Amino acid sequence: MSEKLQKVLARAGVGSRREMETVITEGRVSVNGKIATLGDRVDASAAIRVDGHQITVPSVTDVICRVLAYHKPEGEVCTRHDPEGRPTVFDRLPRIKDSRWVAVGRLDVNTSGLLLFTTDGELANRLMHPSHEVEREYAVRVFGEVTEGMLQKLRHGVQLEDGPAKFDKITSGGGEGLNQWYNVTLCEGRNREVRRLWESLDVQVSRLMRIRYGDIKLDKTLPRGGWVELQLPQVNYLRKMVGLVPEERSKVFAVEERRSEFKQAAQIRRAVRRHRERTILQGEEVVGETPTIPRPKTPRAAAPVKHQRDDDVSWENARKRLRDGDPRKKATPNANNRQRITRAGKTGR
Repeated sequence: MSEKLQKVLARAGVGSRREMETVITEGRVSVNGKIATLGDRVDASAAIRVDGHQITVPSVTDVICRVLAYHKPEGEVCTRHDPEGRPTVFDRLPRIKDSRWVAVGRLDVNTSGLLLFTTDGELANRLMHPSHEVEREYAVRVFGEVTEGMLQKLRHGVQLEDGPAKFDKITSGGGEGLNQWYNVTLCEGRNREVRRLWESLDVQVSRLMRIRYGDIKLDKTLPRGGWVELQLPQVNYLRKMVGLVPEERSKVFAVEERRSEFKQAAQIRRAVRRHRERTILQGEEVVGETPTIPRPKTPRAAAPVKHQRDDDVSWENARKRLRDGDPRKKATPNANNRQRITRAGKTGR
């Protein structure tokens, strides 16, 4: 069975499908010794090279579909390499062999919340495609006066630069004064769509967080910058929603095994702590997080030394010990051993 070349390369972890399409167009990929072109199909026996390097392509049956739920903090960009040197969402993810994490959609640098990653490029593409209408729910805080008429307009649709857009659901989340919270739901993921919808009514978005993707919700116990791998039933829910066959294997233990829960929680804490410490050491401040500055070590004061009284009684005790024939080596009191002899005299040994 043959597959598209960019799909095979994406499954091998070389890059995303879009990245591989660019690489193929540039003539950097060869199949069986011939330069490949966009649209070529390959089978399992094909010898594929990228920039002259042999690519090991795992079969479809060897690849386990894994999905991570990541709590993206503000200040991170959804790219693998940022030319400005900003932190990326891939910095904290666990390393995997012979594959790579593919982000399911994007969140802009000032948006936080739930971001899914998967090792299955086909699953990622289908979840992002508008034809599957996967719901995304956001908690948004807006600054400005919002009337019921404005909310109705957002529900019915407004015209944006790239076409009409609307919220499928809008519910109030409370707030004080001109700062109000709303939960909004939509079934597509155009660039900055939530912000642009509110800005079309001259309302400023001051906080934006994705809290749900389909039926996968952002766990309230998951710290910012932390990730958790989804259980097999959750993975198969996503696959079924976009018309893919269910996965039969998983890297995650059964949910009833408490050891797995503790192991996963420890991984989350370690990943967040390592990233925070690395960021502080580099002299950068984690956006949206309170930097943990190590407290300076204050030298402890030395314990007070209790000096023995240097009086006639102490010296008399030392002389008496020497006259009594103490089996230990006899010592003459002087400036160096005065303290030791004084203590020995007090003990009476």
